[in-house]
Amino acid sequence: METNPLPKDAILVVNAHSRRGQDNFAQAKEKLEAAGVRLIAAHAVEEPEKMAQIVREAVASGAPMVIVGGGDGSMSGTVDEFVGKGCVFGVLPLGTANSFARTLGLPLDLDGAVQAIASGKRRRVDLGMIDQDYFVNAASLGLSPMIGQTVPHKLKRYLGRIGYLMWAVKCSVGFRAFRLTIDDGENQRRMWSTEVRVLNGPYHGGVELSDHADVDTGEIVIQAVVGRSKPRLAWDWYAKFFKLRDRDAHTEEFHGQSFRIETKPRQRISIDGEVLAKTPVTVKIAPGAVDVAVPADG
Repeated sequence: METNPLPKDAILVVNAHSRRGQDNFAQAKEKLEAAGVRLIAAHAVEEPEKMAQIVREAVASGAPMVIVGGGDGSMSGTVDEFVGKGCVFGVLPLGTANSFARTLGLPLDLDGAVQAIASGKRRRVDLGMIDQDYFVNAASLGLSPMIGQTVPHKLKRYLGRIGYLMWAVKCSVGFRAFRLTIDDGENQRRMWSTEVRVLNGPYHGGVELSDHADVDTGEIVIQAVVGRSKPRLAWDWYAKFFKLRDRDAHTEEFHGQSFRIETKPRQRISIDGEVLAKTPVTVKIAPGAVDVAVPADG
């Protein structure tokens, strides 16, 4: 883990379409400058599909740090631009679940997150990969992509995780289990499953799902909810949300650097909240891929 100090010059790019982005862009800009961060430029992006391009241009300009404000989808959609570059990835959590920020130990309030960026340190972290697409935190297949693809934006924006839960109940009515094959290159495992999580960190949807996944282990973790029962899937989320003693009773975990995942029927894959792929895929770890800003005591 590197402990070099963070640069003081940065470019700010905020997803103004995220749950808190529009409200917090002006505050973030003001608070960062007040904390001693010299902003070379600041962008409030109204069209999320333009985030990656703007971040790409910011990194290419030579900025020593680019601060991305938004949810996990914004982080995952822009992190590719930092791989192989010397630019520090600053994370300003403005989303619904903020799972990546939780994994990094970042405060979820604006003042705390700004302080971490202004006076924290660098940390070299792993990224997950779905085929050639990098992601920061987690990918999933099963019920979660169905929810992510269809949840109304206003429900997500104004009700947060409660909105997700309400929509999950609605989506579960027509959902069916699938056949899952996990191949690590030496062994294959086949089973029925209702949900699969591909984890680079312990959190998904703001809930701590695994005791073994983290951003500096050099391994990817696959967690499968086994069986065909939808009530079992609901219980798994409930038990993990409340950290019950038997919270891992209905899941199996696989640890390694690379896996091939196949399903019957094919399943859509949500990558940090955005449905971007479909099975079959290869999932793997990219060890020490980017520098991120974390609290000085993190």
